[in-house]
Amino acid sequence: MNVGGYNILGKGQLDKSTPHDVALIGDYNIGGDAWASRKMLEELGLRVIAQWTGDASINEMGIAHKAKVNLVHCYRSMNYICRHMEEQYGIPWVEFNFFGPTKIYRSLRKIASHFDDSIKENAEKMIEKYKPAMDAVIAEFKPGLEGKKVMLYVGGLRPRHTIGAYEDLGMEVVASGYEFGHSDDYKRTYPEMKEGAVIMDDATLYELEEFTRRLRPDMVGSGIKEKYSYHKLGVPFRQMHSWDYSGPYHGFDGFPVFARDMDMTVNSPTWGLIRRKR
Repeated sequence: MNVGGYNILGKGQLDKSTPHDVALIGDYNIGGDAWASRKMLEELGLRVIAQWTGDASINEMGIAHKAKVNLVHCYRSMNYICRHMEEQYGIPWVEFNFFGPTKIYRSLRKIASHFDDSIKENAEKMIEKYKPAMDAVIAEFKPGLEGKKVMLYVGGLRPRHTIGAYEDLGMEVVASGYEFGHSDDYKRTYPEMKEGAVIMDDATLYELEEFTRRLRPDMVGSGIKEKYSYHKLGVPFRQMHSWDYSGPYHGFDGFPVFARDMDMTVNSPTWGLIRRKR
């Protein structure tokens, strides 16, 4: 990692290593996401020695090479440094997804599989502990969201990572796309999409409007550039780059906020005051 022309990776000081040291890579702490993720990883029994780069310190970034496993949230931005650390320091890396309970449970077990039985047992205990609360969130918000169609057009990990969270609420992602996706992003996205869904690449605003007209989504999740165009179109919209200044959306703390925000967006009575353009 280069900061101001100075390579800091490998230059930090870590007093003591443990078998459960991990680095949280590619979590930029949008709306407190990194705090929610770190809280879960620590409850799992892992020690997060570095966060790249949300709420990180220079020393944390300098000791990341001491991690036993790199846990990667945003693959697009950070797969390069993870591959470098794998080649240079022999550190394996795991991509995980903390959006929505279905993906959270799967990711906890996936992460735990790289550690000893105590961590595996903790993963099952966490799932058992938090599942009733997650089920209660679904029971509260799913009746108002089930069957609603979503179109996504964002960057980084969101076009595929958030799909499971929408599906947990009974919503259907009918289209998803990247502003700067690479071929490996689309290979990862395709299995997450249902048959007949549309995958977009670097769409123009005209193309997005045309997709919207044809697919008739009940909600669009995209960036600040598209937000006000969709307001003018009369289409419920959520800014999915900064969570519209809400959050967190990650983890057990984030899913209730995510569900509330999607319900508030789709079912706001204000949309009834705007005639949707066809």
